Amino acid sequence: MSSPVVLALALSLVSAFCYAAAAVVQERTAAGTADLRGTLARGSWWGAVGLNASGALLHVVALRYGPLTLVQPLGALALVVAVPLGSLVARRRTSGTQWRGMALTLVGLTALLVATAAGHAPDDTLGTGEVLGVALVAFVVIAVLVRSGLGGLAFAAASGIASGVGSTLAQKLAVGPTLSWSVAVVAVLTVAFASGGLLLSQKAYRSGLGGPLALLTLVNPVAASVIGISLLGEGFQYGTTGTLIALAGAVAAARGVILLSRPQSHQDRPGRSATAPTRNRPRLPRPTRILRAGLPSVARVRPVTVELGVELTGTSRTV
Repeated sequence: MSSPVVLALALSLVSAFCYAAAAVVQERTAAGTADLRGTLARGSWWGAVGLNASGALLHVVALRYGPLTLVQPLGALALVVAVPLGSLVARRRTSGTQWRGMALTLVGLTALLVATAAGHAPDDTLGTGEVLGVALVAFVVIAVLVRSGLGGLAFAAASGIASGVGSTLAQKLAVGPTLSWSVAVVAVLTVAFASGGLLLSQKAYRSGLGGPLALLTLVNPVAASVIGISLLGEGFQYGTTGTLIALAGAVAAARGVILLSRPQSHQDRPGRSATAPTRNRPRLPRPTRILRAGLPSVARVRPVTVELGVELTGTSRTV
């Protein structure tokens, strides 16, 4: 593994940590606000924007030194970091299922790293016609997902596609750009897809963190890798063996991401029983206690005269 690939790996790791911290902040911000206007008014959301911007910048630089098929799958590390980080912020323990998910994800990413670390920096980018074609197809798919009415998962898938396409276009800017009108168009499209991915992810996190972040994490590298393999000629090392290793790693990572996306139940939290939430519930008085208490005494009930002039006292008033 050459030094450019090692640098791309290091930058991708730091970028994943920034994205993970931003996802946790976004999820907590979305849970505490009713609409997008309220979200924009909170300083925590702008902090998440700063973290996302830092992660995106490091990601773009990593694309300068590593291929899409290497850099994009490493984005799944954001989920591996986000789950324990979210548990720490919420003051809950990470479950055994989540630990298994993190282990599978790391094993799968290691296999992908072995198969995709080609040992040299990328030297090919999309042409202008290919950029416009990819942008058009991505825009249509995102529009269909947003209008599908499937909720947070649809927004997460749309965000993953937008982010993956944005990274692909960013690579064209990172790998030896020359000043021209086509580069300006690519820059505008990159910013548009990156911003759209951020807003779509914020919309997706309103339904929780695990499921939307998991789907976003899966769709993002898939979209970028499809473009890299089909249009840029990127592939895997070691021929058929490398391809099988990459596929096995992708399956393991996908399984790990699915495990990480599961909500944490009370049974998964060590130190708490399934009936723990019921301990603090207010207890209602039993019917036998009410009967034992008896009816109010006559001495405590004062006579009341109503408009008809009928005086109600004693047991008749109690009834």
